[in-house]
Amino acid sequence: MAAADKETHASAVRPRSYQDESYLHGFLGTVDDLQKAGVLQDVVLEVKGRRFPCHRLVLSAASPYFRAMFTSDMAESRQKKVVLQGLDADMFGEILSYIYSGTLHVSLDKVQPLYQAADLLQLDYVRDTCSSYMAMNVERSTCVDLYKFADVFSVETVQKGCLQLIYRNFVEIASSEDFCSLSVNQLTEIISHDELDVKEETTVWDAVVRWVQHSREDRLHHLPSILSHIRFNLMTTDDTAAILEHPLVREDPGSSEVIRNVVLRGASNMKPRFGIGAEEMVLFIQASSNRMKGINPKLGKSFSRSFTEIPRIVSATVTSDNDIYVLAEKSKDQMSLLLYNQMRGVWEQKSSVDMFPVPPTDQYLLAVNGDLYYLACAVGNVSQVYRLKKYNLNTNEWQDCSQLKVSLSGIEPLVSGGCLYLISSSELHCYSPNEDHWFKRTPLSTRDDPFWIGIAMGTEIFCSNMDFTFVSVYDTEGDRWQQLPVWDRPHEDDDIDYNANFFVLENQLHVFLDNDKSDCRHQHVLVYDRCEGVWRELDATLPDLYWDCPPVVARVYLPGVQDRCANMSSCTDVGGTGV
Repeated sequence: MAAADKETHASAVRPRSYQDESYLHGFLGTVDDLQKAGVLQDVVLEVKGRRFPCHRLVLSAASPYFRAMFTSDMAESRQKKVVLQGLDADMFGEILSYIYSGTLHVSLDKVQPLYQAADLLQLDYVRDTCSSYMAMNVERSTCVDLYKFADVFSVETVQKGCLQLIYRNFVEIASSEDFCSLSVNQLTEIISHDELDVKEETTVWDAVVRWVQHSREDRLHHLPSILSHIRFNLMTTDDTAAILEHPLVREDPGSSEVIRNVVLRGASNMKPRFGIGAEEMVLFIQASSNRMKGINPKLGKSFSRSFTEIPRIVSATVTSDNDIYVLAEKSKDQMSLLLYNQMRGVWEQKSSVDMFPVPPTDQYLLAVNGDLYYLACAVGNVSQVYRLKKYNLNTNEWQDCSQLKVSLSGIEPLVSGGCLYLISSSELHCYSPNEDHWFKRTPLSTRDDPFWIGIAMGTEIFCSNMDFTFVSVYDTEGDRWQQLPVWDRPHEDDDIDYNANFFVLENQLHVFLDNDKSDCRHQHVLVYDRCEGVWRELDATLPDLYWDCPPVVARVYLPGVQDRCANMSSCTDVGGTGV
């Protein structure tokens, strides 16, 4: 046989490996059937008096804990019955169900004991799944309980999520019964943070008093150590004097000593809390220069800041917890998701997301129901395709969502009532995150303006054309439209072409009007009086505002921009340039 023929023959008969997927699944199913039938079981595990007949081989294959038990010289390796300590019988039953079937059932009422069992038995998948489940269920009603558990077992992702929620909702959570169940170390961990959202430092003192009085005899001796975490330098002298006269302080001489000799003298450099320095601001982002400007016309405050340390910003959003997120260009085919740490004044990299295959014409970052969504619009030959990706803040994972193919162009996407809306003059589409599906709704078919503005407030969506000559409101629950009164503009403004942008500040609908003329600029800020059905103008001096992204509203920690916050007429930005 020729050399070439031998090589061809050898290639044809080269050994190959084949994997029988049905065998893999069938094998586990057969093992589960044997367990249910009570066949070939060779060991009985006893937990809190309950007996669980099992197979040593199956247990050893699933758990390093059992593998060490049954393959070593331990007495249990030879016993027919093994008593397990430190486990809940019901939870062990759930663990066995997972070991034999590969299916894990998790609920809020059993996730903690299930995690404990998995931690003892060294079942990484069960433990990690329980961690993710807890992280996804961090809410105001659960955060204290989950924080205590995560603190004991050092579940960092859950612990961090709980603390962030406690900081942001401290006033409400500090008045709950769960708050009084914290340990002294957990209490001081919470009240020592800058991020605490309180308007007055006396709120922290009131929370400490409530915690101590919940179990006065056991906790009073902790008061001196706790007091060092209260920022008395942020209180008035009258507040401090009243605290020195409080019965708890007078009862324990050590407490008054701490206040006088340690706190008042040594803690004068403690920074303000987030809540003390935070104000609601409208944020205008200029993507072309990575500059963010914030204004509050009612307070007469503004700030401006450039971010040269991050790539070009494409879109921005604010979550219900006032976290500011942006999408920034990482490369030609990837975007970076960044979170702005207001207390430190720095951007934190959270994740990366691949751009869609067809280069998008428009890209948006949106916050819906505690998750972030990346929406990109790509123009095809006869239609536009809206592609959607969902980012889970707790699991740090992206997933593809249902896409929408339509022939519409209109305003930017809007979020209302936990759903995402796309509106044009002839179509209205609604995306439901729960169903991962797009639905058609009643469109505003009476208008044919090519450029629109819009904003959501509660369960309503307000729309207008760019020059603000009409305003319509859509009721997302009733699926119906109605017209609102328009602004009665002054006669001297009749010939001025304004560009309008909505924003919601302090739960009131506002519109910012700008004629965008550098040589003869006119600006107005209007607020809608819903009771009277009229637009009223605010008396405010505004800085020059240019932006590429739709304005968003967030509570901004003003000390985080150092001395760059001032009255609108005299505010300076990070670089020292006037706004």
